[in-house]
Amino acid sequence: MPDTTTAPGGARKRLVSGPGLLLVWLYGVMVVGALSRSAYQISTEFDRAPLAYSLSGAAALVYAFITYSLVRGGETARRAALFCCAAELAGVLAVGTWTLVRPEAFPDATVWSDFGMGYLFIPVILPITGMLWLRAKR
Repeated sequence: MPDTTTAPGGARKRLVSGPGLLLVWLYGVMVVGALSRSAYQISTEFDRAPLAYSLSGAAALVYAFITYSLVRGGETARRAALFCCAAELAGVLAVGTWTLVRPEAFPDATVWSDFGMGYLFIPVILPITGMLWLRAKR
């Protein structure tokens, strides 16, 4: 059975080419946005909305892992990123629905509130785009 994790010559298959480069860039921007937002809010106002700020921190970690996996390349990284994109989409849909149904549970917004409306809906579009890209790179 041929090794599907490497390209000819022993190098990992690149996931960052063409549209994949834009995907990495967008995930990188989301890492910076979610991480800086959650770090500031957790360090200055955590008692105001601990759930919202913790969810923003979790979103930042998911974005960072997906970014790392895309840059790393290879089949294992592709599968890990695909799994994380699916988990990210589930999180966005769950938190987005939760913030619409029970807004009182969120005195402040998360990255995924209202399906990412505060981030131009990128949080709901990005995992779908990521999963499509990662499936095409199989």
